Amino acid sequence: MDVEAQLQSLKDKYKTVEVEKPIPVEFDLRNLAAFDQNPIDPKALAAGKVAYLNSLARDGAQLLLNQIFALPTETSAEGVFAKLPNATTTLPRAKPVPKAKSMTRWEKFAKAKGIQKTKKSRMQFDEASGEFKPQWGYKGTNNDTNDWLIEVPENGDPDEDQYEKRREEKKERVDKNKKQQRRNLEEAAATAAGKNPREVRKAELQKKILESKASTASLGRFDAQLKNEDKIKVKRGKRKFEADTVDAGVDKESALNVAQKVLSGGDSKVLNTAKAVRHLHKTGGTRQVASEERKKFRKSK
Repeated sequence: MDVEAQLQSLKDKYKTVEVEKPIPVEFDLRNLAAFDQNPIDPKALAAGKVAYLNSLARDGAQLLLNQIFALPTETSAEGVFAKLPNATTTLPRAKPVPKAKSMTRWEKFAKAKGIQKTKKSRMQFDEASGEFKPQWGYKGTNNDTNDWLIEVPENGDPDEDQYEKRREEKKERVDKNKKQQRRNLEEAAATAAGKNPREVRKAELQKKILESKASTASLGRFDAQLKNEDKIKVKRGKRKFEADTVDAGVDKESALNVAQKVLSGGDSKVLNTAKAVRHLHKTGGTRQVASEERKKFRKSK
């Protein structure tokens, strides 16, 4: 058995891990990238395009793996991991950098007063039921509308429904919270656009007042003015009226135009043919209509 021949066959089958390049290859190990700036050999590329490109890709991957295996490692329960260095290549973002979220009124107040936000557990032990329940939200401990007994206050009305009172108070708190949340979103949108939230709100109110004034029959002409209200101009369209006395030729021409439209049936807005046919069928047809017209004519005589 020729050992040297077997070694030579293995050497020909598997390439060495040592790769030499005329120009050193640059690496960005954080992004697992290698940058090979060596020129391509045109003769080798023409001789075998696929084989030459596969050889270049193999050499680049081998150099990258050599660099990775030379890094310091750390062992954990999941295996051995290499500690990658910081990235050296700045990659473009797929999406623009998100804008900083504008602060709410409470966040501004807390920052001015130095109030630190502390994380509080949502679950709380309920002594009445002996179970852990959320402090707020669905089945929360702060929901006092399901108590089996509610004590009437000292100065309270004994005939007042305390359960209904608590439900109304809870509904008012929820509505107030939603209103404040909507106001915060509007102020945040105005601040992000570089506008003063108060001025945006004032312009919105003026727009609503203008719309309400324009909704009346007189377009706000006879509406009562509020105290210290600025004068708002409502754009009113000018109404056009035809003259009471017109030339006989003009009157005749307009009547002929109407008759021509009706008889030709070209304008469906003037005469709805389908509706007229349905009306005739309901009244008994053209003969019935003609007989009724003759009866009316005889009575008139």
